[in-house]
Amino acid sequence: MKKPPAASLIMYSLFVTAVFTGTALADEPEASETQDVSTADSQQAAGGASEAEMAKKLANPLASMISMPMQLNYDHDMGTDDSGDRYLLNIQPVVPISLTEDWNVISRTILPVITQDEVVSGSGRQSGMGDITETLWFSPVEPTDNGLIWGVGPVVLIPSATDDLLGGGKWGVGPTVIGLKQIGGVTIGALANHIWSVAGSDDRADINSTYIQPFLSYNTSAAWTYSINLESSYDWESEQWSIPVNLMVSKLIRYGHQMISFQGGVRYWIESTDSGPEGLGLRFAVTLLFPK
Repeated sequence: MKKPPAASLIMYSLFVTAVFTGTALADEPEASETQDVSTADSQQAAGGASEAEMAKKLANPLASMISMPMQLNYDHDMGTDDSGDRYLLNIQPVVPISLTEDWNVISRTILPVITQDEVVSGSGRQSGMGDITETLWFSPVEPTDNGLIWGVGPVVLIPSATDDLLGGGKWGVGPTVIGLKQIGGVTIGALANHIWSVAGSDDRADINSTYIQPFLSYNTSAAWTYSINLESSYDWESEQWSIPVNLMVSKLIRYGHQMISFQGGVRYWIESTDSGPEGLGLRFAVTLLFPK
């Protein structure tokens, strides 16, 4: 494999170091430990876990809870002449499946719906579905003795794009791994995968891509969540990084019996491909939660 740029690796290492330093925040007790008896009783009478408890579960991608995130991203200054922009709606159902008393498999599907204009200079506007990514994490039901929650499994790229400019036109497979810890209101961890193309159109470029996402979030007793992550990917064919840093704030509420999380924030492109986005972007998300 070709070596990534040294400057990008240094920047990435500094960020990961800062993320793990954030575990110092974990001295605050969990929200459930600070609730009085009357509050706990009222939440039990309302028919389930508190909003704060559910917000903490939502911060754990391997939690035994069905969720339906719908995430809208906006980026601009795309294309070779920086005149393009893109709206990307990721529909990401997460479904845990119990295999045995000790093991779960967590299915996460990412279905992108894209509207873009002049992302490829002179191509005009395209709208439709992009390539679907399916991830399966095999994960122990209980954390390890030191509190590590982890999962491993395969990731599959499905060439489902409705337009050639919205997808890669290749089937891809590879491994994926995730690990995290939750201490008090802090969730800290990282997920990674690598995808190689294995079939598809011969006139489309091969896929050989590594994705790494360190993440850090802090949940309050009022069900607010403050989070930061990097969604960094490296294309080994073009030798280029794409690295947006996302700063997000979310609030989980109960509407009747339905738990809903609303999220908003900004993203800044630390590094991008030659025709990728630049500067600031936006992200908004709504997640429906269905606890077991």
